[in-house]
Amino acid sequence: MKKTIITVVGKDTVGIIAKVCTYLAENSVNILDISQTIVQDYFNMMMIVDAGKSDKPFGQMSDEIKAIGDDIGVQIRVQQEDIFNSMHRI
Repeated sequence: MKKTIITVVGKDTVGIIAKVCTYLAENSVNILDISQTIVQDYFNMMMIVDAGKSDKPFGQMSDEIKAIGDDIGVQIRVQQEDIFNSMHRI
């Protein structure tokens, strides 16, 4: 299993979850956990996914999903679990 953390933040619009999840499904990435909230007009989502069955290298997948965020007006960050944990260690 290759756990990856995906965060999505931006102005709420129709289809954010659909576009992100469609990309993940098309690339054999399984969603393990997902949390999303909308505060006033701002959308925030965090996903833990398993990218172990994807044929795409991490860098390519990260670039492509960030491009989806640019197209829909949100910021998407993709981090491998070990890097995410290191960055958020107290």
